[in-house]
Amino acid sequence: MAVTDAAIDKIKQMILSGELTPGSRLPKEAVLAERLGLSRNSLREAVRALALINVLDVRQGDGTYVTSLEPGLLLDAVSFVVDFHRDDTVLQFFQVRRILEPAATAMAAARMDEAGVAELRGILASLPGDPSVEQLVANDLEFHRRIAAGSGNAVLCSLIESLSGPTTRARVWRGLTQEGALARTREQHAAICEAIASRRPEVARAWATVHIADVEEWLRGALA
Repeated sequence: MAVTDAAIDKIKQMILSGELTPGSRLPKEAVLAERLGLSRNSLREAVRALALINVLDVRQGDGTYVTSLEPGLLLDAVSFVVDFHRDDTVLQFFQVRRILEPAATAMAAARMDEAGVAELRGILASLPGDPSVEQLVANDLEFHRRIAAGSGNAVLCSLIESLSGPTTRARVWRGLTQEGALARTREQHAAICEAIASRRPEVARAWATVHIADVEEWLRGALA
């Protein structure tokens, strides 16, 4: 194991053991390096790497702290990596969405409160009668974001959010080229919303699967 990797692992173990908790300050560099049996250079490299993935927060003139370790913060690194996807992998992102989003939708049907349902309906109602493709895609993204949040699972919500970027261009492309895309999107969104509002998780799951598979199948044909 490289020296820096070993240093990262030692700090990680301090966090996992509860010795360092979210928001706590790390000991001074010299003290921590001696305690962990590391050179100060190795420790600095480890701290820099953990700061890049939002595990540590280096505050100039103040010290180094453990972040909140909230899923959304930690999964920002996933979003960063996902941004480097190639066009030939976009179908794989849709396949992952087809696994995750129906589950989140079913959970939202069981957990979303009345205020959340009202907000979901408000998102659908805010779409103009003859929207531009950009308005349609923005509305679609917000609709799915709200459902993911309504699942009550922060990790699942963050994962779905990280997958939104790579599929946005395909959504725009579909809106520009597929006849009836607007009507189909409205119909499927309305069905998903009503299944959530009526507390029918399996119906919500089924409609979410149909909705995402519909776009996936169109994209598969377009790429072919």
